[in-house]
Amino acid sequence: MKSWYVVHTHANAEQKARSHLIRQGFEVYLPVYSRPISHARKVTWSPRPLFPRYLFVELDIGVDAWRKIHSTVGVQYMICQDERPVAIPEGIIDEIRGTEDAAGRISPGKRIDLNCGDVVQITSGAMADQVGLFESRTADERVVVLLHLLGREVRTTVSLDTIEVRS
Repeated sequence: MKSWYVVHTHANAEQKARSHLIRQGFEVYLPVYSRPISHARKVTWSPRPLFPRYLFVELDIGVDAWRKIHSTVGVQYMICQDERPVAIPEGIIDEIRGTEDAAGRISPGKRIDLNCGDVVQITSGAMADQVGLFESRTADERVVVLLHLLGREVRTTVSLDTIEVRS
């Protein structure tokens, strides 16, 4: 019976280990997210591993030649107990895959669909309980909110995790 197992890779070698394991015939899953990279007033999005230095391999321990994973280029070791790989709980990989977008990337953090002008409430921090209008997202999982304070409108940037949509 096949289960998913965790492979620990060398630093920044997740893609290398992934390609070598696939070449050997293993089913491999490397969850990635898009990370913003700013350079010369331009932002590009680069895929980065969700779990740096880790990837997942689906195996049937009784059938597959799993020991050769240890000598694969890019792999440091498999997570084992008593010299046998430790399977991760069933459903974890399906749950992670369920959060992927159409491009196969995961959006870490709180997932809220926001449109410009949506009414939001700040739930924690210095501006807790303030109600304002959503204006935009920033590249680092933060949002710009337009608040009405002291008789004028003020823009503030807060973490996406600190707001809730009001109806």
